[in-house]
Amino acid sequence: MSIFEIIMLVCFGAAWPLSIYKSYTSRSTEGKSVSFLIVILIGYVAGIFYKIFDQYDAVVYLYLLNCMMVLTDLLIYYRNCRIVATTPHHGTSKISHPPVSAK
Repeated sequence: MSIFEIIMLVCFGAAWPLSIYKSYTSRSTEGKSVSFLIVILIGYVAGIFYKIFDQYDAVVYLYLLNCMMVLTDLLIYYRNCRIVATTPHHGTSKISHPPVSAK
């Protein structure tokens, strides 16, 4: 078990709760990269396999926790995709234009 590995996983893991919260409350896919989430998820799964099959120690639980948080963020991304797809867009813009006079 390496203290540096623990620090790395704790630091990476500290960012995910805020990312999950923002994804959940925004109900949007803006600014989210699904390919980034998948790459990170694959990295955590590889770390878990390494810990299980080659060098088992308690750090595997940090990998599992981080992996679950990334998976949660990924699932929320797909939920938000469905929300965005079913939200009607009525062509309303956020910019209000003054009324035009016919004079």
